[in-house]
Amino acid sequence: MSELDYKLLAALDKVVSEQSFERAAQQLHLTQSAISQRIKQLELRLAQPLLVRGQPPYPTEAGHRLLAHYRQVSQLENAVMADLLPDAPQKPLTVTIVTNADSLATWLIPALTPLLHSHPIELNLLIEDESRSLERLKRGEAFGAISVQAEPLPGCRCDALGKMDYLLVATPEFQQRYFAGGLNMAALQLAPAVAFDQRDDMHARYIEQHFGLPPGDYPCHAVRSAEAFVAIARSGAAYCLIPRLMIEHDLQTGQLIELYPPGRLTEPLYWHRWLLERGIHKDLSYRLIDYARQTLPALDLGDTTMV
Repeated sequence: MSELDYKLLAALDKVVSEQSFERAAQQLHLTQSAISQRIKQLELRLAQPLLVRGQPPYPTEAGHRLLAHYRQVSQLENAVMADLLPDAPQKPLTVTIVTNADSLATWLIPALTPLLHSHPIELNLLIEDESRSLERLKRGEAFGAISVQAEPLPGCRCDALGKMDYLLVATPEFQQRYFAGGLNMAALQLAPAVAFDQRDDMHARYIEQHFGLPPGDYPCHAVRSAEAFVAIARSGAAYCLIPRLMIEHDLQTGQLIELYPPGRLTEPLYWHRWLLERGIHKDLSYRLIDYARQTLPALDLGDTTMV
């Protein structure tokens, strides 16, 4: 095939983004049969499957590569049309980025708010652990991602944002109940902790590195909300690794106390995005980087993270 048919790629993109043939057909004002035929036609032209017809449907590796290309081309097209026809009504542009829950709960929304007021944007935020967010960028699911990794992917660029400092905290009552004799292996085997979900390995790596306890050897709740981490810590039901940004007031008032000052954890944050960014996407990157650098502590040569 000498060239791509973007009408067929649009059908693939809608099925994946809507996670449904039915909703994709509604969005494109077509029948489900027409959507299915377009994807089959694209697969025949490329002589390989592009979509796994599951519940929900999801792209193959080749499908991911095509979608990444299609979405970058769409971004460039939107930027060109906005320049050529500045007075024409603009339909909302979907902008997808990958963020970790802690950035979303602290600085990300204030960083993007001015852009949401000034541009017709439909923001789509994908929540992913900062150590795995680049996988979604690589698959073309988003145009940008917040990550702890400093090395950019091929076709992408990367800028440092700053660092997120994490403290191991609990209420004074919790500390007296479980850690009156100090933090040690025996006490940690009884005290309930919190992780974001079963894939979140930050707490597990921390406890194993500092105290030698492997995952599964101590109680640990799974709570998929950064705000809920703070709530459960304040309630005295568990101890948690929480960003300092979220608990400055609690530390000042003594509602939460730091349990292990020698084990303060620093996670660097970087903004990765497509190299060919234009228009709204470029403006978003500028605002996000600028706000993060004003809000987060700056990275320095002495910063270290967990191995």
